[in-house]
Amino acid sequence: NVEKDLEIKDHVIRFHELMFNLSPSAESIKRNIDRALVMSDRSAYDYWMDMSERGFYQRLVSANISQEIVIDSVQVNVVHYPYDAKAYGKLYLLRESNITSYQFESSCRMVDVERSQTNPHGLMIEKFMVHRNEIIGTKKRR
Repeated sequence: NVEKDLEIKDHVIRFHELMFNLSPSAESIKRNIDRALVMSDRSAYDYWMDMSERGFYQRLVSANISQEIVIDSVQVNVVHYPYDAKAYGKLYLLRESNITSYQFESSCRMVDVERSQTNPHGLMIEKFMVHRNEIIGTKKRR
């Protein structure tokens, strides 16, 4: 089903944008994460809590670092339900002096739920997991 495939891919991309595009503002981070968590089950919450407990978000704010994600591709299997999805891309940590790049890969599965204002695709991300977040390199900013 082409329409279902497109909806799932868009949902996965939007979730990743909300979860990983972060400015060095505690309010902005909380707003984005809260919106991402509406699109997902406890697995995304657990990921967020783990990163919070490690001090990741606090370091972004205190060091004035932004994070951006660019999703290169999303693979979806719409033949079997729940639908499996994998996202591939790059994460960038943007500091005043440099940009650090990371190779990124995650997986999840999708289940149908009721559509709502906060979840227009009517999909829920389950079993969200980051499999790869490896540094590629750092380059100086001009």
